Amino acid sequence: MTACSRTVRVGSSHGLHARPAKLFAQAAKGAGIPVTIAKDSGKAVNAASILAVIALGIDFGDHVVITADGENAETVLDELTELLTTDHDEAA
Repeated sequence: MTACSRTVRVGSSHGLHARPAKLFAQAAKGAGIPVTIAKDSGKAVNAASILAVIALGIDFGDHVVITADGENAETVLDELTELLTTDHDEAA
């Protein structure tokens, strides 16, 4: 199995605060494989942990690196990329 990474620009106008972070962490947890997220070139954290994701302090327009390791990693990254690039604050 190989790990796949992707750099994504965050689309939520208020960044990864509680609601978008929760959606992202739940999707990462539901992937069934290890997923990490890092802000710019910072330390990667467990993407399934809402507290770890919020602690990164990710704002609108920030670049993050998401990595998935395991079967269907590319598909998992596609789904998580979609979540990160969508403005979840627009519909609020």
